[in-house]
Amino acid sequence: MRDVTYAMSVSLDGYIVGPDGGFDWTVPDEEVFRFWTDETRQLGAHLLGRRLYETMLYWETADQDPSLDDAQLEWTALWKSLPKVVFSTTLSAVRGNARLATGSLAEEIERLRAEPGEGDIAIGGATLAAEAAASGLIDEYRAMVYPVLVGGGIPFFPQHERRVDLELVETRTFNSRVVYLRHRVTR
Repeated sequence: MRDVTYAMSVSLDGYIVGPDGGFDWTVPDEEVFRFWTDETRQLGAHLLGRRLYETMLYWETADQDPSLDDAQLEWTALWKSLPKVVFSTTLSAVRGNARLATGSLAEEIERLRAEPGEGDIAIGGATLAAEAAASGLIDEYRAMVYPVLVGGGIPFFPQHERRVDLELVETRTFNSRVVYLRHRVTR
């Protein structure tokens, strides 16, 4: 069965976006970028909230940007081909290899798990991840921890007032001192 993963860059104090809405501190160096590209290869689908979908729209046409290097073009090709499900109450249409969700988050995950194919189901966006966490739908948390304190903003871990026990299954420290932590939910 496909795992549901929540992977984002996060500040040491636990935020994916700072209080000013900025996340410029998450720009990956070459080594971290390669790692994210390899992670994207392992995905079978990506679930996004509206804000993250709109942020990622750039990559739908990024291959037309002459300033992109080979690694960025490779990631663009992976992202464009990856099936995406967008959860939004305000969008009436989406572009690229994406579709608007027609069911609840739990229904969409159940549908994706039942479909033939391989690869994890990634969840992106804090609001969507909070809903998935509250419903116990996340199998793994993958945090790319940046050595910065942003002092507030949108938290990586939602406050859903229930205990979730985790097992550390992987850790890696990059040359840039960014630390990757991968935890599996123990059930």
